[in-house]
Amino acid sequence: MALAVIGLSHRTAPVEVRERFVFNDSEAAAGLLQLTGSGGIREAVLLSTCNRTELYLVGDRSGGENGGSGNGSAATNRAWAAVEDPMFQAAERMLAERAGMPVSEAASHMYRIRRLEAARHLFRVVTSLDSMVVGEAQIQGQVRRAYESAAALGGDRRVVGPVLSRLFESALRVGGRVRSETALGVGAASVPGAAIELAKKIFGTLRGRRALVLGAGEMSALAAECLAAEGVENIVVANRTEQRAHELAGRAGAAAAPYSALPELLAKTDIVATATSAPHAVITRDLVQRALPGGANRPLLIVDIALPRDVEPSVGELENVFLYDIDDLNQIVDANLEKRRAAIDPAERIITDEATAFWNWYTSREVVPVIRALRDRAESVRQMELEKTLKQFEGLTPEQREAIDVLTRQLLNKVLHPPTVRLREAVNNGRGVAIVDAARYLFDLDPPPDEGGK
Repeated sequence: MALAVIGLSHRTAPVEVRERFVFNDSEAAAGLLQLTGSGGIREAVLLSTCNRTELYLVGDRSGGENGGSGNGSAATNRAWAAVEDPMFQAAERMLAERAGMPVSEAASHMYRIRRLEAARHLFRVVTSLDSMVVGEAQIQGQVRRAYESAAALGGDRRVVGPVLSRLFESALRVGGRVRSETALGVGAASVPGAAIELAKKIFGTLRGRRALVLGAGEMSALAAECLAAEGVENIVVANRTEQRAHELAGRAGAAAAPYSALPELLAKTDIVATATSAPHAVITRDLVQRALPGGANRPLLIVDIALPRDVEPSVGELENVFLYDIDDLNQIVDANLEKRRAAIDPAERIITDEATAFWNWYTSREVVPVIRALRDRAESVRQMELEKTLKQFEGLTPEQREAIDVLTRQLLNKVLHPPTVRLREAVNNGRGVAIVDAARYLFDLDPPPDEGGK
């Protein structure tokens, strides 16, 4: 089986590109079923957040165990290319179609990560080491939901099989270890928390300020919590579904309001945090100008942490209006990194240990079928040659025939013992898949047709 990741994140694409790749739940389900329904891809999980869209894939057969660099043997890399090329191409087509881009343009924003480094990448994602704000806690829940949603798909034809199940369960365990064994999560800033830091740079203390939260999802709830924690007592939650607005307002000690009240709400608020799931802008330049016909006579901070964006970019051109989107949170990332720097190295060590443990398990799956195939091939040859030899000596007694049979079996076992031991040892020293590939080539062993099946 071939393990790989393809996707894009805040490291490779700006917000106006990333927002085109966002999948909702039904789109993700349809895409995963389509991918695994075609030849070549056995398992798939789609992780789609405001900062990344990634496909974790398992293909039909395995290649070398080197990481994303692809610096294994020529034979190993050729074996991998035979699997990766169609697998990556299918994923690129799916992602490009969602973004409404030509495949070549979409692919220019993507990274492709293979084998051990694919596992390491997921572990860095789930622990927030690959997040825009290192230490933010939301990503672990997002990874869990992506995995559980994919695992629930497929009916008799499952989308998540043994490899991705083991990988994501391991990743969630790694996330727990890093947060409990290091200081990475202590005082960690979520994306809404980072937005609060941005607000404090503009207003100083937030006590006595008035805030409006748009949306009623997880990010909106976190924004409301962060605002309340900073002493903002006058918080209003607005959402298209008023019941959900009331539910969030009740949890956050805030008031609820309908969307129709947006102009009036904007006219008397200091801070807007918006994180809806609307497919179009909910705060337009025209709306703000109608709400503030004479212009803003005091600073109005709008923090847009939605993807697709909730606010028209031209809103930021208005006098006294300060508009920031999720990419602008990079202004406080450096400070957060400095606070958490001491925890990064211990977290990386945990990730390395756990990725190695996962990879040892992954490669061990290849060893047993190869040993079995090698012994079956050798036994077939032994039986064939024994039968031909015994036909030449028809006068042998049953005891003599048995002695020859035992002798050839013992010779075969002695010959096969060292390669069997070395194959098993290779799993423990990180060379399992490469050695398995070499054994298949040297002894002309084809992988079984259902290798890696569910």
